[in-house]
Amino acid sequence: MSASLEDPHIVPMARSRPRALVLRAPGTNCDRETVHALEIAGGAAEAVHMERVLAGGVAIDDYALIVLPGGFAFGDHLGAGALWANSLAALGEPLHRFVESGRPVLGICNGFQALTRLGLLTGGALAPNLSGHYECRWVWLEKPSPVTTPFLEGIERMSLPVGHGEGRFVAESDDVLAAKQASGEVALVYRDASGKPGGYPVNPNGSQGAVAGLTNAAGNVLGLMPHPDRNAAPGLAPAGRQDADGLRLFANAVRMAKG
Repeated sequence: MSASLEDPHIVPMARSRPRALVLRAPGTNCDRETVHALEIAGGAAEAVHMERVLAGGVAIDDYALIVLPGGFAFGDHLGAGALWANSLAALGEPLHRFVESGRPVLGICNGFQALTRLGLLTGGALAPNLSGHYECRWVWLEKPSPVTTPFLEGIERMSLPVGHGEGRFVAESDDVLAAKQASGEVALVYRDASGKPGGYPVNPNGSQGAVAGLTNAAGNVLGLMPHPDRNAAPGLAPAGRQDADGLRLFANAVRMAKG
């Protein structure tokens, strides 16, 4: 089933458009398509470089949604997302206040890596792929029970592409993983086309528990390794895949931002 601009999950453009801040860092390369997806979904999105925010020229409190897009921020030096997380940490209290207020934060691929290193998403780390190389392929995703984050409202399955070298989720322990699964914080898992778990390439990076995405306990912070921005318009998915699946996630993010 394909999503379209007539899909009930898509926010009509005529309604009020919440402001979405798409943060950029040196090496970010998915900000434009992320802005475009948010605009299609009904948001008023703006890509802003981290330096402008850190210098005080842009206030994150002026926005209703923050998105950390994909790419290779700071060249992934010291590990994927590491230096970006350090830069985000410098935002300090305003960022924590934003999250604690319940406003949505979305991290895609490199953004997810930064959120885990920053500690806004907990329970494990994202390590190099078991294959030992960069993985660029389409995957199937499933929302396991009892996930309740509004980011995934009305979404049970998605087909999205991945493109990363460090996307393998490694839990702090088996007990921590089990607790995250039971609480619904494991938001997305890798599955095959029939909905069954599998090894490589179904699970493209060897993630423990087939984890593809995490949410915080409150459900307003979501990180995922696959790219919803790369399947957010009709005609982007290859044959046999669900068209514009990522647009549904962006529409939910915009709806959350509207409060």
